[in-house]
Amino acid sequence: MKKILLLVPWILLFFSLFNMVSAEVKPDPDTLLSYQVEMLSWEEVNHILPKYSIFKVVDVETGKSFMVQRRAGNYHADVQPLSHQDTKMMKEIYNGEWSWKRRAILVVVEDEWIAASMHGMPHGAGSLKNGFPGHFCIHFYGSKTHKSNDEDLSHHLMILKAAGKLEEFVRDADASQVVNTFFAGLKQHDETIVKSVIVPGQKVKWQQVWDEMNNVSLVSFSIPKDNKTDFYLEVPVKYEWIHKDIGRKTYKNEIHLVKLSPTRGWKVDAEWISDGVY
Repeated sequence: MKKILLLVPWILLFFSLFNMVSAEVKPDPDTLLSYQVEMLSWEEVNHILPKYSIFKVVDVETGKSFMVQRRAGNYHADVQPLSHQDTKMMKEIYNGEWSWKRRAILVVVEDEWIAASMHGMPHGAGSLKNGFPGHFCIHFYGSKTHKSNDEDLSHHLMILKAAGKLEEFVRDADASQVVNTFFAGLKQHDETIVKSVIVPGQKVKWQQVWDEMNNVSLVSFSIPKDNKTDFYLEVPVKYEWIHKDIGRKTYKNEIHLVKLSPTRGWKVDAEWISDGVY
């Protein structure tokens, strides 16, 4: 009986620790260790984040975060950093330079983590005293641009990346979507997007490509209709490559798409990038 009594405190301690470990971990806006990401439509988010609402933006690549306020926007959210410190942090995320490049982000509001995409270029009007000359845009699933009233592919891909659904999208993509995704990834200097559509195992020094390339724009391409095989495509493409040293040049090339098996999607052969032949 004495031995049993001595064991009681240890038994209670065991169950106490078990309950602590098995307890549900709630999302913490200050960490990316545990969270449930939702890919909510713009229609839903438009109600969740009404005009003048304040929320946190977390950059997926770096984990850095800052606070913003929604000021306007009908098809996406026009927002401003909340303070000078938030502006400073946002500029840090963009390596000290404002840019139109899209970035995958998580929008944190109360206990919801919402997949989204932002660019980093101040434009238009701004009214907060934050050192940010204007506002910037945050897109959600189904958002459109205000000028063209169309969905922006680069924003869409970043939203999928933030939601962990990029690979799913690429797996089901047709040849045209793969070509567009490849050039969108190049344009955004985003290794994750580019790697999702190239032949696995191809080693390209992407940072060297970004260092040499300021921008790229896909002008036109055509998917062959009389293809002789279901596993290989030669796709004529025309694109503008803006070099940092020699400026804008227009290229006409062919990129090769391959299928590694009947059940897998198209992949881009990216060896021409590693060879430096743009």
